[in-house]
Amino acid sequence: QAQVVESGGGSVQAGGSLGLSCAAHGFTFTIMGWYRQAPGRQRDLVALITTGGTTEYALSVKDRFTISRDNAKNTVYLQMNSLKPEDTAVYFCHAKDRYGTDFWGQGTQVTVSS
Repeated sequence: QAQVVESGGGSVQAGGSLGLSCAAHGFTFTIMGWYRQAPGRQRDLVALITTGGTTEYALSVKDRFTISRDNAKNTVYLQMNSLKPEDTAVYFCHAKDRYGTDFWGQGTQVTVSS
């Protein structure tokens, strides 16, 4: 079954770091990235990367978060540094295959305490 599987997340104090990973199973992604949703807020893009290496970041995380990929493992990584309480949210992995089909992960909680 084609799906994305997330790992990582957790709780950290402000200024700390966390990492997320997302592996695509059963398909090859063309674009993969992370979105986040805080309580009462809409789901917003955090960062994405294409298989060609093009990246895009939300302004709020630029220079703090780094997205990278391992095409051989069909996996994308998000390194989150200098975390702030406002980064607290459920983080969702999203991917598209070459047909434009969307795949979403189940979400993983990231909590940053002040």
